[in-house]
Amino acid sequence: MPSEPARMVKLSKFLSLILRHQPERFGLKLDEEGWASLPEVLEILHGLPNFRWATRADVLELVEKGSGDGKQRFEVVGERIRARYGHSVPLQADLPPCTPPDRLYHGTSPRALKHIREEGLRPMRRQYVHLSVDPETAARVGARHAPNPVVLTVRAAEAARAGILFHQADPSTYLTKTIPPEFLEFPEES
Repeated sequence: MPSEPARMVKLSKFLSLILRHQPERFGLKLDEEGWASLPEVLEILHGLPNFRWATRADVLELVEKGSGDGKQRFEVVGERIRARYGHSVPLQADLPPCTPPDRLYHGTSPRALKHIREEGLRPMRRQYVHLSVDPETAARVGARHAPNPVVLTVRAAEAARAGILFHQADPSTYLTKTIPPEFLEFPEES
Protein backbone atom coordinates (compact mmCIF):
# COMPACT_ATOMS: atom_id res chain seq x y z
CA MET A 1 0.00 0.00 0.00
CA PRO A 2 1.38 3.49 -0.87
CA SER A 3 2.60 5.78 1.90
CA GLU A 4 0.21 8.33 3.38
CA PRO A 5 1.64 11.28 1.40
CA ALA A 6 1.50 9.25 -1.83
CA ARG A 7 -2.12 8.31 -1.12
CA MET A 8 -3.05 11.96 -0.60
CA VAL A 9 -1.34 12.96 -3.88
CA LYS A 10 -3.27 10.20 -5.63
CA LEU A 11 -6.51 11.42 -4.04
CA SER A 12 -5.74 15.02 -5.07
CA LYS A 13 -5.15 13.98 -8.67
CA PHE A 14 -8.38 12.01 -8.78
CA LEU A 15 -10.38 14.87 -7.26
CA SER A 16 -8.85 17.14 -9.92
CA LEU A 17 -10.05 14.74 -12.59
CA ILE A 18 -13.64 14.65 -11.38
CA LEU A 19 -13.95 18.27 -10.18
CA ARG A 20 -11.95 20.04 -12.94
CA HIS A 21 -11.86 17.97 -16.08
CA GLN A 22 -14.25 15.02 -16.42
CA PRO A 23 -17.17 15.23 -13.97
CA GLU A 24 -19.53 13.77 -16.59
CA ARG A 25 -17.40 10.61 -16.80
CA PHE A 26 -18.42 9.83 -13.21
CA GLY A 27 -21.98 11.13 -13.42
CA LEU A 28 -21.12 14.14 -11.26
CA LYS A 29 -22.97 17.41 -11.79
CA LEU A 30 -21.12 20.70 -11.23
CA ASP A 31 -23.07 23.92 -10.86
CA GLU A 32 -22.05 27.05 -12.78
CA GLU A 33 -19.39 27.89 -10.17
CA GLY A 34 -17.94 24.37 -10.06
CA TRP A 35 -19.60 23.16 -6.84
CA ALA A 36 -20.54 19.49 -6.45
CA SER A 37 -22.17 17.53 -3.68
CA LEU A 38 -19.54 16.29 -1.21
CA PRO A 39 -21.62 13.18 -0.35
CA GLU A 40 -21.81 12.36 -4.08
CA VAL A 41 -18.03 12.75 -4.44
CA LEU A 42 -17.50 10.45 -1.45
CA GLU A 43 -19.92 7.95 -3.00
CA ILE A 44 -17.89 7.99 -6.24
CA LEU A 45 -14.65 7.47 -4.27
CA HIS A 46 -16.08 4.54 -2.31
CA GLY A 47 -17.31 2.93 -5.51
CA LEU A 48 -13.77 2.68 -6.89
CA PRO A 49 -11.37 0.01 -5.61
CA ASN A 50 -8.40 2.41 -5.49
CA PHE A 51 -10.22 4.94 -3.29
CA ARG A 52 -12.38 2.90 -0.90
CA TRP A 53 -9.93 3.93 1.85
CA ALA A 54 -10.70 7.66 1.39
CA THR A 55 -12.81 9.10 4.18
CA ARG A 56 -14.52 12.44 4.57
CA ALA A 57 -11.68 13.34 6.97
CA ASP A 58 -9.11 12.55 4.24
CA VAL A 59 -10.90 14.85 1.79
CA LEU A 60 -11.17 17.61 4.39
CA GLU A 61 -7.47 17.23 5.26
CA LEU A 62 -6.60 17.52 1.57
CA VAL A 63 -8.75 20.65 1.33
CA GLU A 64 -7.07 22.20 4.37
CA LYS A 65 -3.43 21.17 3.84
CA GLY A 66 -3.12 20.40 0.14
CA SER A 67 -1.28 17.36 -1.16
CA GLY A 68 2.15 18.28 0.13
CA ASP A 69 3.03 21.16 -2.19
CA GLY A 70 1.21 23.84 -0.19
CA LYS A 71 -1.39 24.52 -2.87
CA GLN A 72 -4.98 24.50 -1.73
CA ARG A 73 -6.65 23.19 -4.86
CA PHE A 74 -10.07 22.45 -3.36
CA GLU A 75 -12.55 24.02 -1.01
CA VAL A 76 -15.49 22.71 0.99
CA VAL A 77 -18.43 24.74 2.24
CA GLY A 78 -21.05 22.77 4.11
CA GLU A 79 -21.89 19.75 1.98
CA ARG A 80 -20.38 21.14 -1.21
CA ILE A 81 -16.88 20.76 -2.68
CA ARG A 82 -15.15 22.30 -5.67
CA ALA A 83 -11.78 22.72 -7.32
CA ARG A 84 -10.66 26.30 -6.77
CA TYR A 85 -9.05 26.72 -10.21
CA GLY A 86 -7.64 24.87 -13.20
CA HIS A 87 -10.88 23.74 -14.83
CA SER A 88 -10.99 22.57 -18.40
CA VAL A 89 -14.80 22.38 -18.23
CA PRO A 90 -16.46 25.79 -18.68
CA LEU A 91 -17.56 27.54 -15.49
CA GLN A 92 -18.61 30.99 -14.45
CA ALA A 93 -15.70 32.27 -12.36
CA ASP A 94 -16.57 33.88 -9.06
CA LEU A 95 -13.12 35.17 -8.15
CA PRO A 96 -13.12 38.96 -8.07
CA PRO A 97 -10.44 40.86 -9.97
CA CYS A 98 -7.46 41.84 -7.83
CA THR A 99 -4.28 43.85 -7.99
CA PRO A 100 -1.38 41.47 -8.61
CA PRO A 101 2.11 41.84 -7.20
CA ASP A 102 4.69 43.60 -9.36
CA ARG A 103 6.08 40.31 -10.69
CA LEU A 104 4.61 36.83 -11.12
CA TYR A 105 6.17 33.72 -12.66
CA HIS A 106 5.21 30.97 -15.08
CA GLY A 107 7.01 27.65 -15.56
CA THR A 108 6.84 26.12 -19.01
CA SER A 109 8.48 23.69 -21.38
CA PRO A 110 11.40 24.97 -23.47
CA ARG A 111 9.51 23.62 -26.52
CA ALA A 112 6.76 26.21 -25.93
CA LEU A 113 9.06 29.26 -25.93
CA LYS A 114 8.86 30.08 -29.65
CA HIS A 115 5.07 30.08 -29.51
CA ILE A 116 5.03 32.10 -26.26
CA ARG A 117 7.43 34.69 -27.70
CA GLU A 118 5.00 35.18 -30.60
CA GLU A 119 1.61 34.94 -28.87
CA GLY A 120 2.27 35.32 -25.15
CA LEU A 121 0.76 33.06 -22.50
CA ARG A 122 -2.64 31.57 -23.24
CA PRO A 123 -4.74 29.14 -21.17
CA MET A 124 -4.56 26.36 -23.78
CA ARG A 125 -6.96 23.63 -22.54
CA ARG A 126 -7.82 25.48 -19.34
CA GLN A 127 -9.84 28.60 -18.67
CA TYR A 128 -6.94 30.62 -17.23
CA VAL A 129 -3.19 31.03 -17.36
CA HIS A 130 -1.78 30.04 -13.95
CA LEU A 131 0.92 32.26 -12.46
CA SER A 132 3.00 31.67 -9.33
CA VAL A 133 4.19 34.20 -6.74
CA ASP A 134 7.79 32.96 -6.80
CA PRO A 135 10.15 31.38 -9.35
CA GLU A 136 10.62 28.22 -7.27
CA THR A 137 6.90 27.40 -7.34
CA ALA A 138 6.75 28.19 -11.06
CA ALA A 139 9.66 25.79 -11.65
CA ARG A 140 7.86 23.01 -9.72
CA VAL A 141 4.69 23.60 -11.75
CA GLY A 142 6.69 23.71 -14.99
CA ALA A 143 8.39 20.42 -14.08
CA ARG A 144 5.05 18.70 -14.70
CA HIS A 145 5.46 19.64 -18.38
CA ALA A 146 9.21 19.27 -18.90
CA PRO A 147 12.16 17.87 -16.94
CA ASN A 148 14.03 21.21 -17.24
CA PRO A 149 11.34 23.89 -17.27
CA VAL A 150 11.94 27.50 -18.17
CA VAL A 151 10.64 30.11 -15.74
CA LEU A 152 9.26 33.28 -17.31
CA THR A 153 8.83 36.51 -15.38
CA VAL A 154 5.51 38.28 -15.86
CA ARG A 155 5.42 42.03 -15.29
CA ALA A 156 2.01 41.63 -13.69
CA ALA A 157 1.50 45.11 -12.23
CA GLU A 158 2.33 46.66 -15.60
CA ALA A 159 -0.07 44.24 -17.35
CA ALA A 160 -2.81 45.11 -14.86
CA ARG A 161 -2.30 48.83 -15.50
CA ALA A 162 -2.75 48.05 -19.22
CA GLY A 163 -6.15 46.48 -18.48
CA ILE A 164 -5.41 42.78 -18.04
CA LEU A 165 -7.53 41.31 -15.22
CA PHE A 166 -5.97 39.11 -12.57
CA HIS A 167 -7.69 36.88 -9.99
CA GLN A 168 -6.09 35.35 -6.90
CA ALA A 169 -6.98 31.66 -6.62
CA ASP A 170 -4.98 31.03 -3.45
CA PRO A 171 -2.03 32.70 -1.68
CA SER A 172 0.48 31.35 -4.21
CA THR A 173 -1.54 31.29 -7.45
CA TYR A 174 -2.91 34.05 -9.67
CA LEU A 175 -5.06 33.53 -12.75
CA THR A 176 -5.57 35.57 -15.91
CA LYS A 177 -7.01 34.95 -19.37
CA THR A 178 -3.85 35.87 -21.28
CA ILE A 179 -0.49 37.59 -20.98
CA PRO A 180 0.72 39.28 -24.19
CA PRO A 181 4.43 38.83 -24.95
CA GLU A 182 5.27 42.47 -24.19
CA PHE A 183 4.70 41.75 -20.47
CA LEU A 184 7.01 38.71 -20.39
CA GLU A 185 10.69 38.46 -19.54
CA PHE A 186 12.52 35.44 -20.90
CA PRO A 187 15.68 33.98 -19.37
CA GLU A 188 18.76 35.05 -21.34
CA GLU A 189 19.79 31.51 -22.30
CA SER A 190 16.38 30.59 -23.77
